[in-house]
Amino acid sequence: MSQSLNRRFIQLQIRALVLFGQRQRALDKVDQVLTSSAADAHALATRAHLLAEMGDQAGAQQSLKTLVTIQADQPAAWFNLGYLCEEMGQLEEAESAFRRATELDPKLDRAWYGLGLSLIRQHRFEEAIEALRKNTELQPMSPYGWYQLARVHVDRHEPDEAAKIIRHLRKFEPKVAAQLERETGLVQTQA
Repeated sequence: MSQSLNRRFIQLQIRALVLFGQRQRALDKVDQVLTSSAADAHALATRAHLLAEMGDQAGAQQSLKTLVTIQADQPAAWFNLGYLCEEMGQLEEAESAFRRATELDPKLDRAWYGLGLSLIRQHRFEEAIEALRKNTELQPMSPYGWYQLARVHVDRHEPDEAAKIIRHLRKFEPKVAAQLERETGLVQTQA
């Protein structure tokens, strides 16, 4: 069997094992691939995903750090590392990874959102506003960036800006707008 065909067969085996809930067996198969090819980007990404699902965030993080060393030009790898670091409370590392992802792909809306969240948690609201504005430009119909942007404006004691966002959200996400009204006390009259 050719090398590429064998590799494809192993990838299918791993997918099947994951599909049937056999994460440990899938991880063992991934580790077998990495033993013969330590720089296999697909195997590293799969390993990180499996370890994160299995609750081993540190192991997942190590796999992602190896992956971004090997594939430093891949914004998705940096985004995944940022997401995991943010989840682990490593906010400076998360910020750095999200920034790298946005440098590599300025249209990666999820990375702008993640950057905004990590900046919020660091109480760097002005920078968070910039990141969330970029997210909402790229993803104008997603309520998540708008919601976080409104919350930041409330935290900065800018109720008028938050109220504008609530009115905007009411046009396409009335439940999110109502939730923001309840949480912030900024009740809007119907326009």
